[in-house]
Amino acid sequence: MGRHDWFRNTSWDVAIEAAFLQKLKRARDKSQYLRIQASTLASSHPDVALRLLDQYFELGDDFAHAQAHMDRAVAYRALGQINRVIEALEAALAREKVFPNQQTRARVELAMLIVIERKSELYARASELMKEGAPFLIFPRDVYEWNGAHALLLHELGQHRDAQQLARLALEAAEKTKSGFRHHPNVGLVTNTEDEFGRRVRRISGGLH
Repeated sequence: MGRHDWFRNTSWDVAIEAAFLQKLKRARDKSQYLRIQASTLASSHPDVALRLLDQYFELGDDFAHAQAHMDRAVAYRALGQINRVIEALEAALAREKVFPNQQTRARVELAMLIVIERKSELYARASELMKEGAPFLIFPRDVYEWNGAHALLLHELGQHRDAQQLARLALEAAEKTKSGFRHHPNVGLVTNTEDEFGRRVRRISGGLH
């Protein structure tokens, strides 16, 4: 790893932490380095990531707070703490309301999580998120996840015909092999529809209950 990547460590131990903290101590903008390092470790070393994010938030206000809450959500997901994932995503959405120029994927991530985990007590919240609309549907992956989550929700609510239509739109997006952006043709494509989410969307698209 190059000397300019000291805040993008993909592994973590006592020596790496000591070197990171030494660099951090001399850094002018500590916030961004803490958040980027936490984001890099969120899936593989969630406990470390959460500790770094605690330090990040202790530094005070920063433009990337919404994304930092998203990083927390990833770490909690890795730990299997679903309720805390939901809290982190809600915190990201609350931050976005205050700073609407700083948008994340929190809305679609929260809607997906609610329906994937079948959190029936939160279906009303998921419906609210869907009515608010997607902040962006730029790439095929966005269209797939948004329509797929909406399809799963409507299916759970007994609106099977509408759910089927949305599921088919989701799968159409999943089949795209180009993003539609000339300079980034392979960005934002759907790479896996064989997970539980994809299998449920496919069943709904065929009208299966």
